[in-house]
Amino acid sequence: MQASDTPDLVFPLVIFDDILWPADSMATLLRAAAVPEPYRGLLAHTEHMTVTVEAFYGCPVDVRVLEAGRDGDFYHRRIVLTLHGTDRIVQYGLVRINLKLLSAKVREEILAQKTPLGRILIENNVLRRVEPTSFLEVRPGPELARHMELAKPVTMYGRTGVIFCNDQPAIAVLELLSPVPA
Repeated sequence: MQASDTPDLVFPLVIFDDILWPADSMATLLRAAAVPEPYRGLLAHTEHMTVTVEAFYGCPVDVRVLEAGRDGDFYHRRIVLTLHGTDRIVQYGLVRINLKLLSAKVREEILAQKTPLGRILIENNVLRRVEPTSFLEVRPGPELARHMELAKPVTMYGRTGVIFCNDQPAIAVLELLSPVPA
């Protein structure tokens, strides 16, 4: 079943087996067309979110890893992206990466946890394809609001997707945007 076939389905998100979405947050699956602007333009595309967020804010982003782990060839992390040189959070993300599908150099850069994933893949000329799989409206609970440094819970929008590297499904992502100032 595609996300576009199931609007208004509300569920607690649990993804990647070993990375748990904050249990106190709820998400509603949306069709891309139901995502309000400017979020639709920021989410409904096949580009890396790193590039999209940097273009929107006119500023590079830095990664801050909140939690990471590894199980054999699989690496996962919970991150926030901040505007370069600031503490302003613009995106929250969860990723699960099959490291065996990436070169040693790319694996090393990912595991160093210093550079946003999209930038690593682009700068290393990894043949990649980004495929969004669902669009979400999220009501953050206290844990997610804390990670996002929100003064109070506000509606957020995001997407899940798969990044294919060299035609292999190598990376699963969940990307949530910080509320955009009006």
